[in-house]
Amino acid sequence: MALFDKITPPDGDKITFEQDRIKVPDHPIIPFIEGDGIGPDIWKATQPVLDSAVAKAYGGKKKIIWFQVHAGLTALQLYGNDDVLPEDTLNAIREYLVALKGPLTTPVGGFQYVCLVCAAEQDGPDGKRPDKCVKCGSEWVTPRFRSLNVGLRQKLDLYACVRPVRWFEGVPCPVKEPQRLNVIIYRENTEDVYSGIEFEQGKEETQKVIQYLTKEMGKLIRPDSGIGIKPISITGSKRLVRKAIQYAVDHHRSSVTLVHKGNIMKFTEGAFRDWGYELAKEEFRDHIITEKELWDEHDGKMPSGKILVKDRIADQMFQQVLLRPDEYDVVALPNLNGDYISDACAAQVGGLGLAPGANLGDQIALFEATHGTAPKYTGQDKVNPSSVILSGTLMLEHLGWHEAADMVVKAIEKTIQQKRVTYDLERQMAGATKLKCSEYGQAIIENM
Repeated sequence: MALFDKITPPDGDKITFEQDRIKVPDHPIIPFIEGDGIGPDIWKATQPVLDSAVAKAYGGKKKIIWFQVHAGLTALQLYGNDDVLPEDTLNAIREYLVALKGPLTTPVGGFQYVCLVCAAEQDGPDGKRPDKCVKCGSEWVTPRFRSLNVGLRQKLDLYACVRPVRWFEGVPCPVKEPQRLNVIIYRENTEDVYSGIEFEQGKEETQKVIQYLTKEMGKLIRPDSGIGIKPISITGSKRLVRKAIQYAVDHHRSSVTLVHKGNIMKFTEGAFRDWGYELAKEEFRDHIITEKELWDEHDGKMPSGKILVKDRIADQMFQQVLLRPDEYDVVALPNLNGDYISDACAAQVGGLGLAPGANLGDQIALFEATHGTAPKYTGQDKVNPSSVILSGTLMLEHLGWHEAADMVVKAIEKTIQQKRVTYDLERQMAGATKLKCSEYGQAIIENM
């Protein structure tokens, strides 16, 4: 049986794993998803930057062979049948192990339909499909779908969302000392309230859940409630913390902080904390020391060469990253807390436009923009492409192509210092030159 239905891989070589280590050929095939809304604009700026860096860093000996796959609105246009996440796309990422994606449309709230053309959201009359989009007049709209980003993570078991957050000199920021924040956030990606186990208020099945919880379990729940289930497992928690500590070991980082709300949710988030400490002691005993051990056995003096494993309550952590950011290095969190804290940290150093992201499993790695589709700017060649470009540098580092990754990062830094930036930064920087999305990409290439 053919692996793909409506897409054909280009000529190139496959990335493989040998003895749990990635093996990258000189011409790897890498699937990419342009994304919805501003996705195509961003991709047109991103691909030349990454290709130029690889060509310059390795004298033309290495080259990425890009393979376009589809999700979201482009998938609907190609595959039809309301197929927003085709098996072709999942199979391509499974086959080639590393992929890069732009932002994808994610429904919000209770609307029932999303337009194929402009991504406008709207309700259908009496639960029926509306005839035309109220915004652009397109002939039909497609049924709503849950988050494609979550779907990709769950179907491919990409259990670790990794977001490095640091400041680029010259970027306007709301804090006085943005350079003090330099963290690597490891967010659990498959569990917690993002599991999508929900029961809508007023439905018969919801009443059954409420009756069981009230009558059989003795829990007090209002009968007019919606219900959500928050699973957090030993498996999900330990493999996330394992990846975070392993990163700290490999990159000589100083600490790993477990962030949780275990003072309230004792058997989910509190358990995440306990299982994290268990994993650290079981598998990294020679590398780590816990905060309790630091004070009980070493009088607060950190032993040389050790990584400090500590924990913080989630609301306290939001204060800490503002007041004492340089005390935190690698941070591991359950899904919802990780979502909040990664965006909050990004805001301190200039916003999501400069925040890269990666979704990692045991072998598969999907790198992505951390911002949304911004449909009102679709096709305007306006927005900042840095999030996808920097996600591409994470991808290059993952491939072991560090020279190319460093070249991109230094060129971005130089471009920002020259005050040649897109509108989001230009409006905050005195004397800056406003560039289009594509022009900004070319400026980065010029500065390599």
